[in-house]
Amino acid sequence: MTPAEEDEATGIHCRLDELLAERGMTLARLSELVGVSVVNLSILKNDRARAIRYSTLSAICRVLDCEVGELLVRAD
Repeated sequence: MTPAEEDEATGIHCRLDELLAERGMTLARLSELVGVSVVNLSILKNDRARAIRYSTLSAICRVLDCEVGELLVRAD
């Protein structure tokens, strides 16, 4: 398995799109409230992130009023 395939095989899906839609919030607004660039949030949203800081995860969950398990789910 190549490194790219290993990255895609994490089995973790980020539900950021769904949570934003449920709350009527844009990625740009979340970026402002969390202090993370739209580009980095987009990488996370599109399941391309290789890592996420706990502080970022915590800030996203605080702003979206959700639990980590609502944001990140197993995609098996």
